[in-house]
Amino acid sequence: VQLQASGGGSVQAGGSLRLSCAVSGLTTSDNFMSWFRQAPGEERKFVAGISWRLGSKRYAESVKGRFTISRDSAAYTVYLQMSSLKPEDTALYYCATSPGVDTTAIGAVSWGQGTLVTVSS
Repeated sequence: VQLQASGGGSVQAGGSLRLSCAVSGLTTSDNFMSWFRQAPGEERKFVAGISWRLGSKRYAESVKGRFTISRDSAAYTVYLQMSSLKPEDTALYYCATSPGVDTTAIGAVSWGQGTLVTVSS
């Protein structure tokens, strides 16, 4: 599976951004598609995930109510709509996939390149 993330940028606190992850080479619908983020000096952390087949979703507590993950099966794209952004959301955001529901970075089998999100106060 190949993943390509895009959509990062700079925004002021309270603003919104939408990240996209183009998916190719998907051979099974049982994959779990996730977004992770990594701030400087910190470990990579789970943000949100969605089951490709069922569309069921999971979120980190820190983004619940502000971020929404979705997928367009026909377009083979996963989205992360981010609203009410805070400076602490600043990080490199990565899309990833795992063979089943897995919110750990070690469980991911493919990664996209990071896309930088910068939120200023």
